[in-house]
Amino acid sequence: MTNFSIRQATEQDIPLIHSFIRQLADYERLSHEAVMTEETLRESLFGPRPFAEVLLGYAGETPAAFAVFFHNFSTFRGRPGLYLEDLFVIPEMRGRGFGRALLVELAKIAVERNCGRFEWAVLDWNEPAIGFYKKLGAIAMDEWTIFRVTGEALERLANTAVKTC
Repeated sequence: MTNFSIRQATEQDIPLIHSFIRQLADYERLSHEAVMTEETLRESLFGPRPFAEVLLGYAGETPAAFAVFFHNFSTFRGRPGLYLEDLFVIPEMRGRGFGRALLVELAKIAVERNCGRFEWAVLDWNEPAIGFYKKLGAIAMDEWTIFRVTGEALERLANTAVKTC
């Protein structure tokens, strides 16, 4: 893993972040869901209220990987957590330890920020990633099911009249 460096992304990195997200969406067979634009990324990552942070990994001067993360909160632990939204290493750079290096860096950030946990989701068909995460000591949370509301369903829910007793 010689000559691999990690740095926090800046607003000037938006085109690179956009490109990495597109590549990840292709890999995950979810390109149809990748509707973000450079402008929405700029606002969400570097606007008045940033919602996530991005680490960029470089092999020498070549962009090789990225990680997008944000804080969540554990009521049971009474402490923040770190949630990894995306981790991606470009195909030609895989197998060199870059993904592991990003996860180690994120774990350090979680510890420095007094997080009670560090977690992420993985697609159930992604066996290479699942095996990799298990080798790191990560545990699958099989008893939990993720629910999601997006698009029109989110709009309908937000506009639902609520009756209480």
